[in-house]
Amino acid sequence: MIAPRGAKAAPEPVTLTAAVVPRTLPGNVGPSDLWLYNDTIAPVLRTRRNEVFTAVFRNRLAEHSAIHWHGVRVPHDMDGVPYITQPPVKPGESFTYKFAPPDPGTFFFHPHCNTVEALGRGLAGVLIVEDPREQGLFDIEHVLVLKDWRSRHDGSFEEFLTDAGATRSGTFGDLRTVNGEAQPVLRVQPGARVRLRIVNVDPTRIPMLSLRGVERSMVIATDGNACDPFALNGWRLGPAQRADVAFIAPEKEGAEIVLEDVFSTRPRPLAKLVTAGQGLRSTRAVLRLPAAELPQPDLKTATMLDVQLLAGSADPKLLAWAREMGVSPDEICLTQKAFWSINRQVWPGMGHEKLPPPLYELKAGRSYVMEMFNGTPHQHPMHMHGHTFRVLSSSNRDLPAHWADTVLVRPKERIRIAFVAGETGDWMFHCHIIEHQETGMMGYLRVS
Repeated sequence: MIAPRGAKAAPEPVTLTAAVVPRTLPGNVGPSDLWLYNDTIAPVLRTRRNEVFTAVFRNRLAEHSAIHWHGVRVPHDMDGVPYITQPPVKPGESFTYKFAPPDPGTFFFHPHCNTVEALGRGLAGVLIVEDPREQGLFDIEHVLVLKDWRSRHDGSFEEFLTDAGATRSGTFGDLRTVNGEAQPVLRVQPGARVRLRIVNVDPTRIPMLSLRGVERSMVIATDGNACDPFALNGWRLGPAQRADVAFIAPEKEGAEIVLEDVFSTRPRPLAKLVTAGQGLRSTRAVLRLPAAELPQPDLKTATMLDVQLLAGSADPKLLAWAREMGVSPDEICLTQKAFWSINRQVWPGMGHEKLPPPLYELKAGRSYVMEMFNGTPHQHPMHMHGHTFRVLSSSNRDLPAHWADTVLVRPKERIRIAFVAGETGDWMFHCHIIEHQETGMMGYLRVS
């Protein structure tokens, strides 16, 4: 990807140091060994659209790592996938990421190897790309990072990957937090135009989001990309997905707005916003963002791609393949179990350095329509690296057309997406329920 014309240099690089940080999580009596960037749970970084962003990653963990900039259309060598886009950053080493994000929005970053443990221990952050066109649209914004923890009361962790979870909907945590807190209380001014940037960094859970206490709440961006506003009511936010939500705060002081997960019959409160301070007078018009400016696929000339999400199998041939390829059995990306597949092709999980064939070979600049069929009884949030696609339709539900980099495919559902193949290289394509990813449901698209 060529840097956008007129890209401006940022004044100073940021440093992101990944390290083990003992921290007592809400309700626990002992500390947990978290893996954090800059000693912070879900740090928030900000840059500007088309501005050169530089991040120096320092690895102070006991295993190799890298940073994948999820949803950002970065150059291929900045995508942060060990062995595929860059060498792994070994313990004690550093790597500098440098790119000019072409799109505004809400994005996040995390490692792409041993991801289930890394995310389970908290190694993730948020990258917000600001757009001058949005200046003055909102009076206040809050970033809300959703994550569960599989921690015991004494602070120790339970297993991050289990066979029972990996073969079904994933292994859930019991401690639910927003920004590392249990049901935090945030402040907004009465009558304020409010923007919530909601990010799901959990490896497993798919909440159904709703806001109680406001006349209406509208989704104005999906995965960071502006969309025609639609009602939040029950919008499912899969792992790695983001939703920007706008609303007008009640005009009286002390009013409560509650973000809830309404998946079960008894809604689960996640965070509370309370009106306080000087009141503001805001327009009652629907709040919206400037239209997304993304490569527009040509549906008339697009090539069709068929993708089937299926169950895999613990095939002994997988281990034989690994032995033939000379893969070390103690590689941290290793899994000897294959419960899921894409087009009946199982990602070996043996470390990214030994690649199976690509799912498809694409031509840069050409338009494609991909139809994904979920032939399993579980949901799969499917993520495509290096591209933002247009979600066109669903076979069994009303789905607003929107831009995304991760789309939730429900059981027995067919989802159609369209995109323009981007920069040349191998781009990962996988389920973002990380236990599914690490037990087979991952592949890549080769662009030439």
